[in-house]
Amino acid sequence: MAATADHFMYFAFGSNLLKERLQLANPSAIFHCTGRLKQNYTLNFGLWGEHIDNHWHGGVATIQQKEGGEVWGVVWRMSNDHLASLDKQEGVDMGMYFPLEVTVETDNGALLCRTYQMNRFHACPPSPQYKQVVCLGAQQNGLPVQYMRRLEEVQTNNYSGPSILDKISQVIK
Repeated sequence: MAATADHFMYFAFGSNLLKERLQLANPSAIFHCTGRLKQNYTLNFGLWGEHIDNHWHGGVATIQQKEGGEVWGVVWRMSNDHLASLDKQEGVDMGMYFPLEVTVETDNGALLCRTYQMNRFHACPPSPQYKQVVCLGAQQNGLPVQYMRRLEEVQTNNYSGPSILDKISQVIK
């Protein structure tokens, strides 16, 4: 992972595209640039194993290898002090996601970044609230219009109850 003694680079592609979402538990996150995974990956939404109870009430984002796939996202520069909190947010301790190093193609060249991929993936549509956070993050950071359209086309599970979006909305206001 591209890191120094005090920071690392993190590639976000799901709810952590939105600055306010990521900074709830990781206030050191600073926007570095946008980019896309150089390897053949695609974005998918689902659940870890049989795990249904989550803050989002539906599928969450992960990457999966797929020939010809493309995943856009944001590279965040983060303090090494927040590596443990990012791992916890991603459920690494429970085995939900595993960290991996990926090459991200940016306007200024390739960067090695930490990202996360779901273990025991089961496809499941996201809640409208989760999709909204992902789309807001894509818009906030100026991801390509065609990619944002693909995100907007993602079908949801129509969940209409409370979610973590309520907490994020308070921070945005």
